[in-house]
Amino acid sequence: MESARHLSPDALPLFERASVAAASVLEPLAARDRHLFLLRLERYFQNLYDGLLPVYGRRPDYEAVVIRMVERMARQYVERPEPLKLLDIERDLTPDWFQRESMVGYVFYVARFAGTLRETLEHIDYVAALGVTYVHLMYVLRPRDGENDGGYAVADYRDVDPGLGTIDDLRLVCDAFREHGISVCIDLVLNHCADTHPWAVAATRGDARHQGYFYTFPDREMPDAYERTLPEVFPDFAPGNFTFVREMQRWVWTTFNAYQWDLDWSNPEVFLEIVDIMGYLANLGVEVFRMDAVAFLWKRLGTDCQNQSEVHDLLQALRACSKIATPAVAHKAEAIVSPSDLVHYFGTGRRYGKVANIAYHNSLMVQFWSALASRDTRLMTHALGAFPPTPPSIAWGCYARGHDDIGWAITDEDAAAVGISGYAHRQFLSDYYSGQFPGSHARGAVFQFNPQTLDRRISGSFASLVGLEAALEARDETLVTLAIERMLLGHALMAGFGGVPLIYMGDELGMRNDHGYLRDPDHATDNRWMHRPSMDWDAAARRALPGSVEARVYGGLQTILRARKRTPHLHATYPTRILEPHQSHVFATLRRHPLGPMVSLYNFSEAAQTVSLDLLEGRFPHQPYDQLEGRFLDVGAGEIVLGSYGRLWLV
Repeated sequence: MESARHLSPDALPLFERASVAAASVLEPLAARDRHLFLLRLERYFQNLYDGLLPVYGRRPDYEAVVIRMVERMARQYVERPEPLKLLDIERDLTPDWFQRESMVGYVFYVARFAGTLRETLEHIDYVAALGVTYVHLMYVLRPRDGENDGGYAVADYRDVDPGLGTIDDLRLVCDAFREHGISVCIDLVLNHCADTHPWAVAATRGDARHQGYFYTFPDREMPDAYERTLPEVFPDFAPGNFTFVREMQRWVWTTFNAYQWDLDWSNPEVFLEIVDIMGYLANLGVEVFRMDAVAFLWKRLGTDCQNQSEVHDLLQALRACSKIATPAVAHKAEAIVSPSDLVHYFGTGRRYGKVANIAYHNSLMVQFWSALASRDTRLMTHALGAFPPTPPSIAWGCYARGHDDIGWAITDEDAAAVGISGYAHRQFLSDYYSGQFPGSHARGAVFQFNPQTLDRRISGSFASLVGLEAALEARDETLVTLAIERMLLGHALMAGFGGVPLIYMGDELGMRNDHGYLRDPDHATDNRWMHRPSMDWDAAARRALPGSVEARVYGGLQTILRARKRTPHLHATYPTRILEPHQSHVFATLRRHPLGPMVSLYNFSEAAQTVSLDLLEGRFPHQPYDQLEGRFLDVGAGEIVLGSYGRLWLV
């Protein structure tokens, strides 16, 4: 190909061989489709090559591995249904589809939302009415029986949980959501699989090939060497990072739980398996992969074995595979790490913009809860203001609450910069949200107390953490109103920060903690299930009842999301700049757009606050207009007034 001249001299010969191999596989296709695949292969081969070379380039079979990979991708494209090939073309023409202000995400466990995959279809109208364009279905792929870490111990990547239905049901659900303009996201667990996965079962029986899929050791020498620098993810119920497997007489690396075996990504066969799995699921209609636990993929002695350089190379190569074979698909990195590490999951330096399309803005979530408890936004302003810049081709996943616990990812350096102790503040937050701090409105619980670091993570639903549970029990309407306003403050912040707002199921209705998990032996030791309730469809019906809690939360969120969809400034390609409001209760952001600036203000206090008009710095030659309330702002007194937990999107 003439255009292949952009490839590096090292990559070009391998590309030419790979193209010949792909062309042979593509022979059954129409000329249009053969040409499209080969064009995409040429366009993204350098990204694939550059990602794989640092990881596997020294292997004598490296070139053979790459050609095998391209052949597999070509087979995936041959098998790709025609509607998805058309979606591929649409996404080629609209690569910003996931960045648009119209994007709104909704996250739920299928079993807890509807019961089964087919029963989910009965509630598409409910999801669509909220304005959702993206649904994250948890958990879908077949997990191990019994304990399975909430579905994240996958026993079969090519099948669904039999309690949810069949693989054909997943295809049906993807098709139905797509017809409603809603993209389906599922979890793809990359760091580990279940000990009951066929790979692990074969390894246990002594199959040398499959033992090579995992990190196994004959004695404790190497595990002990690694443990010297490894943290513990679940110190309470899964201490240590290695498990002795009696049948195999070997130690297996198990970062999370004894039944979750870490995959050895230094073996290219693991990469090839995952590429096959991605293509298979994408051809069912999955449009977004949430790449789970990606920070842990690469192990290096003497480190914490997180965020290693090879992780970003592997993710770049995986994304290139999707761009070649299934370009309608986006990748979302689940990396709950520090800001300095997080930005690399979008790609920096030679990987700039080539790694993940979407990543969770964990720091925004943590700083929201920190400012809400302290009524002080100085730490939030400093920490988010110092955030590294990101490529314009990505989008943050912005969320106030998810299915996991909240860990207080606040550095000592950031805390010291605003004159507080990082350790003391983290302890305060754990006390506050577990309800132990005097005057706290929260009803959460401590998850995974670490006696070495004294870290205490927190479980609890959005509504219970903002005080709605306590307010309703007290039958205090003033407290109920304050709790609802705190929820809407969080929803507005996440929808207005710039990215994809992700709403966890029930947060649109103010659903509270569910302590029924204690009666389930598979869940009783894991209090994260308190904020993973079953959908309350009676509560959903009450959203139509004027004055009900559900109507107030749902209606307030709908207003926010409708405002988002008519605000082009919130397209994710435009960066968010943090402003200094010189007001410790108010958080302020600026988004520059060709139509003019957007300034957002959020009051993290029960009391009304004023902000000097100087903050706007003459950015609005005319009277500013609040997108949230749909009104012009009265600034005649030279001040902006924010009511209790007030929020403004000024354009």
